[in-house]
Amino acid sequence: MTTPPRVARVDCDIPRSGRPPRLKTASSPQKDAAFIEPMECLAVSKLVLQTWPAEAEPRTRWARRLFKGLGSPQCPPVMTGPKTSGERLYEIILPMKATIAVIQRAFLVLSAFLAPLLAQTPGSQPQQPEFIRQGQQLMREGKLDDALALYRKTLQTSPNSVPALMAAGNVLDLKGQGEEARKYFQKAIEVADTPEHKATAQRATAMSYAFEGNCKKTVEHEQEVFEYYGSVKNFFQQGEIADEAARVCIDTGDLDTASHWYQVGHDTGLKEPDLKGARQDLWEFRWEHAQARIAARRGNQTEAQKRVAAAKAILDKGTNPEQTQFLPYLQGYVAFYAGDYKAALEELLKANQNDPFIQCMIGQTYEKLGDKGKAVEYYRKASAAISHNTTAAYAVPFSKKKVASLSG
Repeated sequence: MTTPPRVARVDCDIPRSGRPPRLKTASSPQKDAAFIEPMECLAVSKLVLQTWPAEAEPRTRWARRLFKGLGSPQCPPVMTGPKTSGERLYEIILPMKATIAVIQRAFLVLSAFLAPLLAQTPGSQPQQPEFIRQGQQLMREGKLDDALALYRKTLQTSPNSVPALMAAGNVLDLKGQGEEARKYFQKAIEVADTPEHKATAQRATAMSYAFEGNCKKTVEHEQEVFEYYGSVKNFFQQGEIADEAARVCIDTGDLDTASHWYQVGHDTGLKEPDLKGARQDLWEFRWEHAQARIAARRGNQTEAQKRVAAAKAILDKGTNPEQTQFLPYLQGYVAFYAGDYKAALEELLKANQNDPFIQCMIGQTYEKLGDKGKAVEYYRKASAAISHNTTAAYAVPFSKKKVASLSG
């Protein structure tokens, strides 16, 4: 019997304030993790299914259980019968989540917004264009100009290629050329062949404005995506989009707008039919996390600490163990805005060290502590991010400016 690939787990519900959901594979000991934006867990599941050889005996039962689990807070593969090598690896990988989480965060990050565009049906073969794979590799190597040239070359022969349009726009945003990027996203919106693909391009447009620190325009375009998910009764994804808009606004300093959209995200997410206790705890944790950050930004340390304690109490229930990694980020964030930079640094160094927003905050903290060398080190890391999401939208432009000013 063919040995199936070492697929470990699909996590669907990670808050926008932190790391995106992840599909963890282990095709070799050196390549353990791939990170995928939370566009659709279903698309991720299909992608996993394609990697499992048809002749592998557990494939059908694994896939059936995976798709059945899409409505729960996480959707791990569940098998029955004798343990296979895949199951045994799953048991090994699960305790290693914290370690695996920091490996190659940028790996496949460009696919974040392209996942719905490239997802296949279970019976078909994956058809991710070769130019996308090549472009991703160039971006990981820091060769943004070469990646952009590759995407533009593809568009010369396939001007309506949505993946190429999206990829080119993403690179342009990373290069600080938002106006040019949005021309590509607008073309992708115009030629999209499904409402979902159109929403994906609209979401990319929202992030393009986020790279410019434009809360108002980000919300305007996120609203369109929010309405699309409402039309298909996907309340969870609506909540995700609302939180995403809020995250952009809090980072730009528009705290009132951020508070409004966090409230919308929380309330909408709770509308999900047959809401399970773990999912409800997830939304409550996100809410307390957001309220703590807003209070910290407003200088209300008493309220901020109250919200941190509430967030920790939810985590202590154990219903969403994968969220515990976001607590040190929150504690470091609150300490930073309280002016306690030593405490902030201690907590932030416990957070995800591959998250560009965390890297940026660590750089800010070292700068406040007077350590210019360490500040520049972390700003450089953050400025090199290739994500097209909320964390990079704040961290990349900010860190590039800091590197330029502190290195001069």
